Amino acid sequence: MTEQMAWDRNVLLVDHRLPVARPGWQLEEADPAGVRAHRQLRQQAFVEDQGLFAGSDLDDADDDAATVVLVARGVAGEVLGGVRLAPVGVDVGWWTGSRLVVAPGSPPGIGPALVAAACARAEQAGALRFDAVVQDRYAAMFTRLGWAATGAADIAGRPHTAMTWPIGRLAALAQATKSPLGGLLAGLHLGGPGFVGDDGAPVPGTDVVAACDAILPSMVERDPGWAGWCGVLVNVNDLSAMGAAPLGLLDSIGARDASFAARVVAGLRAGSQAWGVPVLGGHTQLGVPAALSVTALGRTDRPVPASGGRPGQHVRLTADLGGDWRPGATGRQWDSTTGRTTAELQLMGSVVARTAPAAAKDVSMAGLVGTLGMLAEASGCGAVLDVAAVPRPTSATVGDWFTCFPGSAFLTTDGADRSFAPAGPASTATCGELVPGSGVRLRWPDGSTTPALAGPVTGLGASRTPEENP
Repeated sequence: MTEQMAWDRNVLLVDHRLPVARPGWQLEEADPAGVRAHRQLRQQAFVEDQGLFAGSDLDDADDDAATVVLVARGVAGEVLGGVRLAPVGVDVGWWTGSRLVVAPGSPPGIGPALVAAACARAEQAGALRFDAVVQDRYAAMFTRLGWAATGAADIAGRPHTAMTWPIGRLAALAQATKSPLGGLLAGLHLGGPGFVGDDGAPVPGTDVVAACDAILPSMVERDPGWAGWCGVLVNVNDLSAMGAAPLGLLDSIGARDASFAARVVAGLRAGSQAWGVPVLGGHTQLGVPAALSVTALGRTDRPVPASGGRPGQHVRLTADLGGDWRPGATGRQWDSTTGRTTAELQLMGSVVARTAPAAAKDVSMAGLVGTLGMLAEASGCGAVLDVAAVPRPTSATVGDWFTCFPGSAFLTTDGADRSFAPAGPASTATCGELVPGSGVRLRWPDGSTTPALAGPVTGLGASRTPEENP
């Protein structure tokens, strides 16, 4: 075989001397001129050509400052197509897409690209539900792009299909953080009867509750002082969720050198002083990759389990909405605690003990919905969460708030007639209920529900006391 023949048969050969072929258009968020051009295309297509609207297709969404228009521009800057997306009413994470239009004679692929871009933009805005009503002739294209039909609709006597884009952000977080636990921990008697899968574990024969949390090594490396603070925060939260008063902490630190370890210790010291919980001892190893784990001990003679929920009980969220995103962790870590006094932190931390609900769990790395799913799983039931009723900081989108680590936040369940103790600067609201079945569904302002978690989160199953076991 000649050398030329060998090259000809190399199907992986790419001539990098040739410029990469680019489509004759690009997508962007529209400026005012782009919005006007999009409206002109809409007028021509939906009013003059198709007769779907009389006179004009403009509506309230066009006057909403939150509405986003995406357009496709040709090489000369002309608008070849566009699509509009906007929140439904007050933004509660429910967005709709509409007015998808492409100019006649435009290059192929613009329509599907605009739809895909609208989905990405809605998720960027924190949407957990994204709907559209499309003409039946375009339903197949949306289906190919991953949309699901939810029903039939009629606009101006023309058949349309109601469709939704499946946003899997909540399920993906639960899958990544908690789903392996059932298999990994099989055979271990975690927490004892009635407390399997809880945030802490009652020590048999005592009134002591023990908890342990490790901080992600990447977080320790990136922000060692904050990691030390969070080592205290997450463990105190675990004890507080069970109604236990914290007694002390033990830490285990890995660091490349003493200087780095000192930054972690500084965060631990600050957290210890803020909550008034002493660091009793621990272990420090130098010359190793960054690592931090903290163990906490607390005391209560009436630990509150995550498994005490039952269908019909109301779900409440108590959360501190003060503060802001931790620098460098926007959308992932909410910092309300560094601005609070010791009295405020202790008041919020004792709210479960003072309320004594049927079930409780602190919102942690699985996010609000994942944590509710774990509580429901331990209780042997499912849950429905009212999206619009969830207390939320104004600077956080619904998608971010439902998936972030919120600093100080507790989910509790109980009967509707049970009162709730004051939580100082934290906000408390009833925002759902436990229901028969499994998983978590989101309830929207129109009364409809959408699936968030299809089934159990951890695979650990329901946690029962010996009296409850068959």
